[in-house]
Amino acid sequence: MDLLDDRKRQVVTAGETRAVVCDRPSVAGSVTQRACSFCGSRVVLYPIADALHLVHGPVGCAAYTWDIRGAQSSGPQLHRLSFNTDIREEEVIFGGEKKLARALRELVAIHKPKGAFVYATCLTGVIGDDVEAVCRMATAELGIPVIPVQSEGFKGTKKDGYSAACRALDQLIGTGPTEGIGPHSVNILGDFNIAGEIWVIKGYLERMGVEVVATMTGDGRVDTIRRAHGAKLNIVQCAGSMTSVAKLMKEKYGVPYVQVSFFGLEDCADALYQIAKHFGDPEMLRRTKEIVKAETEAVLPELARIRKDLEGKKAALYVGGAFKAFSLVKALRQIGMQVAMAGTQTGGPADYEHLKELCDADTILADDSNPLEMASWLALRDVDLFIGGVKERPVAFKLGIGFCDHNHERKIGLAGFEGCAAFAREVHATVTSPVWSLVPRRAGKGSA
Repeated sequence: MDLLDDRKRQVVTAGETRAVVCDRPSVAGSVTQRACSFCGSRVVLYPIADALHLVHGPVGCAAYTWDIRGAQSSGPQLHRLSFNTDIREEEVIFGGEKKLARALRELVAIHKPKGAFVYATCLTGVIGDDVEAVCRMATAELGIPVIPVQSEGFKGTKKDGYSAACRALDQLIGTGPTEGIGPHSVNILGDFNIAGEIWVIKGYLERMGVEVVATMTGDGRVDTIRRAHGAKLNIVQCAGSMTSVAKLMKEKYGVPYVQVSFFGLEDCADALYQIAKHFGDPEMLRRTKEIVKAETEAVLPELARIRKDLEGKKAALYVGGAFKAFSLVKALRQIGMQVAMAGTQTGGPADYEHLKELCDADTILADDSNPLEMASWLALRDVDLFIGGVKERPVAFKLGIGFCDHNHERKIGLAGFEGCAAFAREVHATVTSPVWSLVPRRAGKGSA
């Protein structure tokens, strides 16, 4: 593998003994697949549906992240509007605080939100706007929580944006009443209700006898997040984005947490069992076993049929969080596919060691990446499928490789047991499409 010297320690094969070096800034000029701090904070907080989301910065920042998640709401749709202060040359010279205060007054009067998040961007950080002071003033004047999201990035990454979002949520949590919350109650952290997935998860929990107090942040509401500290357990689905909130709540309110994944048969079943065992209720555990048995039996026949066509095919994946990578490796193995390359944006040392255990010895593992690297690895391993997000799609299609979206723009729900079947169907339709026999790298070799 030809790599820049600064990158060589961040890329290994699973069979190597040396550790993957991670949590490093991207190499300058590498056009990394990572996103900026502001984008990271926006994707975490965006699904809070009854809050006002105001980007204090140039219009390009708001346009880049407009409607960035396929996050569904069972009620308000305010989160889908992209409000922006449109910082221009005049504000760069004289400051944008007055413009921000005016925008908050106007928007709150029109939309009457339950709360507001104000995102500081790189430019407003450079010119020195005191976003926090404006938010304090607006909170006192407007009578709703107006929370600054200090996501000005400079050299920061998406992971820094996650931290900014968690700090913003921490200002909301603990400010609401907790009366009426039962002993078998949870918060769901790190699921963003892509294509309605959080409703699937809540359905399982309700059948188990578990009360969901707050969802952070898919189909989220300001008032439920304010009382989230009354729940008896936090379920952390996206470890990279929301573990910080879980740790803060454990410190401040004594709420324990478990890290789970609802992607893939094995992980989904394990998640439900972890929750049931935490509460130690025999009846809940019995119901959980019934749910897992019934749901697994419903999808296994279809997975078996799909596996016959996909046995031995090769996949590569590049995702944000390492927990998603773990689940994808297991889900691909369930349908007979090998993982030739796996990369993440925010994985830590322990995450990569676990990935090594899950993957074959020759699987390429990469922390952070860029399009040229990924293109070379995909071609080298002659993969049949690439799984990633919106920035990875062009790499796959330029090489004539099937692509499946597992990021936040997708419209297909992939969580839960039914999500396993949906994922398998999408992979099967993509990999077995006859169109791949027409691309230059496959011409004359039959379909992928």
